[in-house]
Amino acid sequence: MLEISDIFRHRRTTYTSVANMTDTNAIPLFKMNGAGNKILVADTRGSSKGMTGKMAAAIGDNEMLHFDQMMVMQEPQTDGTEVYVKIYNIDGSEAEACGNGTRCVADILMSASGASELELETSPGILNVVRQGPQMYTVDMGVARFGWADIPLSEEFRDTRAIELQVGPIDDPILHSPSVANMGNPHAIFWVENDVETYGLERFGPLLENHPVFPERANISLARVISDNEMDLKVWERGTGLTLACGSAACASVACGFRTGRTGSSVIVHLPGGDLRIDVKDDYRILMTGPIEYEAVGMVDLDTLEWQMVETNDPFQLVQQV
Repeated sequence: MLEISDIFRHRRTTYTSVANMTDTNAIPLFKMNGAGNKILVADTRGSSKGMTGKMAAAIGDNEMLHFDQMMVMQEPQTDGTEVYVKIYNIDGSEAEACGNGTRCVADILMSASGASELELETSPGILNVVRQGPQMYTVDMGVARFGWADIPLSEEFRDTRAIELQVGPIDDPILHSPSVANMGNPHAIFWVENDVETYGLERFGPLLENHPVFPERANISLARVISDNEMDLKVWERGTGLTLACGSAACASVACGFRTGRTGSSVIVHLPGGDLRIDVKDDYRILMTGPIEYEAVGMVDLDTLEWQMVETNDPFQLVQQV
């Protein structure tokens, strides 16, 4: 039985024997989730062919491999970082941030190296990740930004704690006055008083994501504050749709909750797929803590996009058996 560290040391001999695929373009693919957020992690390091958004979307067409985000590990670009991570949504569009996926990547790398802390690079910058316990990690998600041009918005709003945007009749809107922020990607948070499941986000999400006020589209969240340190959240994720969890949306929601006086600086966020703890530090630097899980491990051939999996009743043991 190979340990997870052997997955990376013996990629050529191990994976070609397990999956019976070409030795140049067969790469490991980890099916995981972070608090329910469906994640695929693809390790393209050393491959002669990289992953594109079109390829990622095609892989996601496989019902078993359907994902919210694909985290593509590439060779590091900056000294001191472990990998450069490119992120794709299920529609093939590129995402700037995915905190739940970052924890998944970190667990794979830390299990291989035995490290308890590492740095990953994404397009917005370098993210520090610290192991808190078995399959539990804290990610430094960077600084929340609130300037209208930083989000970005298509027109100037001096106060982004509540912008002029609503759904429904003018005199009785269903949703209105969202807070907006950038957590490496744009977010709009509508504050609601009732159960977040009762507002029909599946109907309004596509319209709001693509509203003209958001030139780069936006992640749309419904947030119900329960107390200073507790919040319910439902998210329509840009390029993905309804998701069981969105780490950057949880970060943006707590940052805006703290900024508007709705919450304290440390909040447990309840999402359909699980809970995340979000901490707001000085200058609105945001820390996110949450779990990861393994569901399956196998190989995908980048020439044919053929997928093969090693079956097991214990997903975590599967990682050790590959």
